[in-house]
Amino acid sequence: MSVKITYRTRLIQIATCLAFVMVLLDTSVVNVAVDSIRSTFHTDMLGIQWVINSYSIVFSTLLLTAGSLGDRYGSKPIFLAGFFLFTIGSILCGFSGTLGALIFSRVIQGLGAALLVPTSLSIIRTIFEDPTSRGKAVGWWGASGGIALAAGPVVGGLFISHFGWPSIFLLNVPLGIISFGIVLIYAPSKKTKNSEKLDNYGQLLSAFTLSLLTYGLIEASQSGWGSLAVIISFIGSALSALLLILVERSHSNPIIPLKLFRSSVLGVAIIIGLIANLTFYGIIFVLSLYFQLVKHFTPEEVGTAFLPMMSSLFLVNIIAGRLLPRVGPKFLTSLGLIISALGYLLLLLAIQSPHQWETSVAMLLSGSGIALAIPSITSATLHSTPVEKAGIASGLLNSARQVGGIIGVAIFGNLINVSTSTQFIGGVKIVLVVSCILLIYGAILSKLKLA
Repeated sequence: MSVKITYRTRLIQIATCLAFVMVLLDTSVVNVAVDSIRSTFHTDMLGIQWVINSYSIVFSTLLLTAGSLGDRYGSKPIFLAGFFLFTIGSILCGFSGTLGALIFSRVIQGLGAALLVPTSLSIIRTIFEDPTSRGKAVGWWGASGGIALAAGPVVGGLFISHFGWPSIFLLNVPLGIISFGIVLIYAPSKKTKNSEKLDNYGQLLSAFTLSLLTYGLIEASQSGWGSLAVIISFIGSALSALLLILVERSHSNPIIPLKLFRSSVLGVAIIIGLIANLTFYGIIFVLSLYFQLVKHFTPEEVGTAFLPMMSSLFLVNIIAGRLLPRVGPKFLTSLGLIISALGYLLLLLAIQSPHQWETSVAMLLSGSGIALAIPSITSATLHSTPVEKAGIASGLLNSARQVGGIIGVAIFGNLINVSTSTQFIGGVKIVLVVSCILLIYGAILSKLKLA
């Protein structure tokens, strides 16, 4: 039965989109403030990297736990808790007087972000029972993230220039207050029927597995893949993952219901989500250095250079939401990954061209392709998952995407970590070829396995 789209429903949808905006805005905007923060606290690049990575580690580590809590206690209270923590963390970031205080505040933001993302999708799954309406809602949710990614570098540059770096964090405060009020007043409170005991060991092991993996990837980008800390982190993560599987197989109410993977849809969506973010965020990292080191762009010019790629996320996500009910996620995912691969192929030719428009066209294609694929795999995941497991399913998907982005930055960062401009361009070409191969593999996998 179709659900009537009311004014109240639209308000709740706006709140879920604002949650995603805040989370992704703080993923991208901090990069523009690197020099300002470093100057304020007289720190080195290691300190700056922890300002960025403390958020990413907590965010990726706790997504599964947040999804599980939403399924058990209801999406609304967990969603509200996420908004509260994220807003408080943003205020603390803006008023941090030391580097340690800023890093601690970023940890609180990461905790809030982890609570917001899976529960925002779970709320969409609840209020949009009709697949057509849900597909459009997921499209708008993804488009809001596109707005955040597109606006982050540009808005961040403007705010830092006029009001200083604390302003980029305080920008979240009015958004958080408005969204918190909307959800508190209008969102339905769905009581869970799940009275089984919590999977405490599963929650601890999943967090431990992801935190070790994430730390190892981040440390690899700084110390190299052969460092002792990296090797220990990866071995520990693998052993923890094996123990997690054993625990989940024997628990009556596991945090990761292994039976969800009996359907190929979730597994394929996770792999494609990891590939999409690995290539997308890895390329963004590489291109940001390319524009600064090779093209010698200013921060404002770098933000402008990314506009074609990021703006396409907003427009194409909306288009994807409208096309999903007509053509299905399999076709859109495959098409999107192929378009993105074509964009990176064109970028191979454009990076040595004196004409910036050629690079812009290539970036437009690559961004558009990802914007078709992500809403498609998200919609397929929600559609194939029971409503009471929507939170953990979206948590699994977004954990994979978050880890994929960290893998991309770590691996691609090592490939371009060279001393000369010629070697740097050679590393960029290798990165683009690897990205094309991974995206084509994802397109084939989608065509063969995705429902």
